[in-house]
Formats: sequence, C-alpha cells, structure tokens
Amino acid sequence: MSRIATAAIFHQHGTPADVIQLEQQPVREPEPGEILVRMLWSPVNPADLNVLEGTYGRLPKLPATPGMEGVGEVSTVGAEVTRFSPGDLVFIPSGAGYWREFWTGNPDDCVRVSAEMPADVAATLRINPATAWRMLHDFVSLQPGEWILQNAANSAVGRCVIEIAHYFGWKTVNLVRREELIPELEALGADAVILDDADAKDKVRDAMGGAKARLALNAVGGDSAYRQISALGNGGQLVTYGAMSRKPVRVSNGALIFKNVAIRGFWITTWYVSATRDEKEEFFRQLGVLASQGLLRTPVDSRFPLSQIKEAIARAEQSGRNGKVLLDLSPVPNPAS
Repeated sequence: MSRIATAAIFHQHGTPADVIQLEQQPVREPEPGEILVRMLWSPVNPADLNVLEGTYGRLPKLPATPGMEGVGEVSTVGAEVTRFSPGDLVFIPSGAGYWREFWTGNPDDCVRVSAEMPADVAATLRINPATAWRMLHDFVSLQPGEWILQNAANSAVGRCVIEIAHYFGWKTVNLVRREELIPELEALGADAVILDDADAKDKVRDAMGGAKARLALNAVGGDSAYRQISALGNGGQLVTYGAMSRKPVRVSNGALIFKNVAIRGFWITTWYVSATRDEKEEFFRQLGVLASQGLLRTPVDSRFPLSQIKEAIARAEQSGRNGKVLLDLSPVPNPAS
C-alpha cells in the first residue's frame, strides 16, 4: 500500500485561514532521474498570506500548495540520480509549494544546502537574507567604508542588510519609525539609526559626515524615499523592494537631471528565475558562511505542526510578534499509511 502524506491546499483565494485546508495525498515514489524530499521547515511569510488572498504579484494556478521558502531532506533517490544522496538538505523548486510533508521531482530543479547549516536557519534564507545580499551586491560595487542608506531598517530584510554590510565593512544609515529600536539595531552593527521624520534629511547628512551614499534601499516609498534620494550622490541608485506606506516613490527633477540618480526595483523571485543552478548553489554557499557565524538568523516567534496550519496563519497575522512563525513539516503517523 502506498504511503499517504499531508499537504496544505487552497482551491480559491480569500481570507487565508478560511481558504487553506489539509488534504491527504499518496506519496509518489521517485522514478528514474527523480528524488523524494521529506520536507522539514517552512515559515509563514506575509507574501504567503498575500498569495492566499490573491493579492501577490505572481499567483499560482489553482489548486495550489503555498509556501515560498523552506528546506527539506532527500529521502530517496531514483535510479540514475548522482547529484544527491539520502540525507542531503535541499531547497525544492521555487513555486513548488513548501507546506507539504513530501515532494517528488527533478533534482536538477533543486538547490543543495550546506550540511553545516541548521535546517531551521536554512528554511528562512531564500527571501529576506537573499534579498538583502543581492541588493547589496547587484547594483553598486561597494568599497569598504562606503555608506548605504535604508529605511524600514527594523524589517527582516533591513536587519539582514545591517549584518551583511557590517560583515563586509560597509557603513549603514538606518531609518526607523520608533526610537526604542535604535539600541537594538546598533547592537546588530548599525553605524547610525535615525528616526524617519521631517528632520531625518539633516540628521542623515550629519551622520555621514558630509559624504554621499551611492546606494539607498527603499521599502517604504513616499516622503521616506524622497529623503533617501536627497542623500544620494551623483550617479547614486535608489533600489525599491517594498511599499509599506502604499505611496509612490517621490523624486525631484533636480535629482534626476543634475545628480543622474537612478530609480531601480528589485524582486528576489525574478533573480531566482534567471539564475543558473550553479549560481544559486554558490549564492547559498556564501549565505551559509555568514549563517555559520551566527548571522542572518531570523528570530522565531513560534513553531506549529502542519496539522495546526490555521493556528499558524492566525499567529502570523497578529501584530507584536517577536519573529517568524515556522511550520514543522515532519510527517506524523497516519492511520491510512
């Protein structure tokens, strides 16, 4: 008798906890050239909730399994598979959906994860740390001692930006909305933390000692982005990856004409689509070096088994959490198996 496993499925968009359901599915044993992956951990991210609501920028064909990031362990390899062995940690393909107990498919679509990295740490590397790393490396060739400016510095991406920049010797000016966040971000390695208000422009200039940044990272938009652009030097770049204020980026004609400021956008999903498998594996090897030193470790608020998916979603939707909500995807005994 074939094994039975559980997967989270949604057949229509709507309120996340209402549309998500658990379904029992046969575990498909790997054919020649395939692998079977036992899923381990996956966070419940805001983007996952947006997918369930139908408001995300790219939506899967329904019915679908949610979960944009996580990690699994190779359970069985089919004939002719030489890249992986049982026990290897892997990322399954983007878009496959992590909220399941097992996944079967082509190993060429999977990315190897360092065995030295804790599985629950690896489960949260694909989006926030990856976004921070790529924005810091793909737009400007930064030199040690150069300044980077970012808003929403207390966000998960913002914290990763601080840690990665500190590791490479780049300095950060970090805009936040609450004063009590200042010592916390300074402890992470932030060089300056400033309230993101009408006085921020002058304070940013003073913090950088009159220097101009070549890179600003924007997750807010509106007036906050406008203040960032003012701190950029000639040829500087503003990279937008979020829009928390729901207001468009404001830029003066003078910044475009006289400073040749460039306004760019970034979405980590697009990078994953265009990158080769070797590029992805080297990328995660580099992230793994930092993670092995205790960096990029996303705080975890709570952990739920897949059987409590609705409770996990409810917790992820609550404000005041102190970290991520993680799903424990380890299979549980099933009478039908």
